[in-house]
Amino acid sequence: MLERKGNDFMEIKDKKVLVIGTGLSGMGAARLLEALEAVPVIYDANQTLSADWIKSKLSDKSRAEVYLGVLPETVRKEVVLLVPSPGVPVDTGIVEELRSQGIPVWGELEMGYRYAKGRLAAITGTNGKTTTTTLVGEILKANEKEVHVVGNIGKPFTEEALEITGNGVTVAEVSSFQLETTASFRPAVSAILNITPDHLDRHHTMENYAAAKERIAVCQTKEDVCILNYEDQRLREFANRCPAKVVFFSSQRRLEQGLYLENEKIYLAEGEQVQQLMDIHEMQLVGICNVENVMAAIGVSLHMGVPMEKILEVVRGFRAVAHRIEFVATKHGVDYYNDSKGTNPDAAIQGIRAMTKPTILIGGGYDKGNVYDEWIEAFENKVKCLVLIGQTADKIEACARKHGITNIILADTFEKALKICTKTAVEGDAVLLSPACASWGMFPNYEVRGNLFKDYVHSL
Repeated sequence: MLERKGNDFMEIKDKKVLVIGTGLSGMGAARLLEALEAVPVIYDANQTLSADWIKSKLSDKSRAEVYLGVLPETVRKEVVLLVPSPGVPVDTGIVEELRSQGIPVWGELEMGYRYAKGRLAAITGTNGKTTTTTLVGEILKANEKEVHVVGNIGKPFTEEALEITGNGVTVAEVSSFQLETTASFRPAVSAILNITPDHLDRHHTMENYAAAKERIAVCQTKEDVCILNYEDQRLREFANRCPAKVVFFSSQRRLEQGLYLENEKIYLAEGEQVQQLMDIHEMQLVGICNVENVMAAIGVSLHMGVPMEKILEVVRGFRAVAHRIEFVATKHGVDYYNDSKGTNPDAAIQGIRAMTKPTILIGGGYDKGNVYDEWIEAFENKVKCLVLIGQTADKIEACARKHGITNIILADTFEKALKICTKTAVEGDAVLLSPACASWGMFPNYEVRGNLFKDYVHSL
């Protein structure tokens, strides 16, 4: 079967396609390949996995081949296409080797795009992707009969690609890892919310990381739209070379064209015509970061054809997504907030800025090579106690003390950290889980970390 999009058509029926990784993305790609009558060759370096378990996720008549630990040289020579999972670095040996031999490399995102139909909106950025994508999905559902929300938000694009009809509308949350392996990916409307340091252990430099994010628009034309944050200097510069029509949003200044915040109200400016859209206190979301997410979502939805009145109706009723400055409960006069998705310093800055009460803050986790000075500086006397966990605890403590923070407690388990918080907090305080670090090492993912926090709070 030929792919439906792009100029470089490739026949993959009965051909071997190498899929690296056996997570959601990898298995989603393998199932799509089987539906297209290709032969998935599934490889994972983890030789402790079970080949039978992997095959159980495929059809009963699967022709897939599974290799664990080592991929034979003879198999490498048979594949016509490589589909690495987002977690596989593009500079890893096998990817570089096959690419140098002229084998095309399509990530799961590219695979989904090539075989899906209908209109597509795609959203990326260091922070705010999930909230913005979820909100756009809800807005589109209020206006369209067929809406698919896919990508980094949890459901692989490949899982739904063949189900998406020409009348369908898709909104995708896309990460820098996914964008590295795109080739013809072209959304009708794209958005880059912000670009701040993250995943430097993978991308090595900010220039590489920013370039990966910018790939969301690389195949767009002036017929398409790209929503950008005016307050991000990198994105202002990118606007000059962006191939799409650029629409800005700003939380700090009035714009002649675009969406902006002024006196706690959101406006849409189109030249001399300026429309007041809403007061931010009509929103259920908290924090300036969420005001920015809302403006981006309005911009994406408007250019996807949704009437403004429907957009604003959904925005007013929309509540925070799980794990992103999520209000959990008030216990004994103390407010508890779960911001487990604050997995880098910039995201955690937004979390602490959203707090309006003296805050006991839980931070720390896996070390992605980030620095924490700007996060610590954002505390601005709000943090009455800093409780640190995980691999980065000592590193963050040293940074905090350098900035004059002295009330710091290190906990060797998450449970101990939670008990410290409840013992320290008094009526009128807030407890915020906003780690500024990934969860790996202590938890499988940020969702597990956030759910444990919520379970503990509800048990008080």
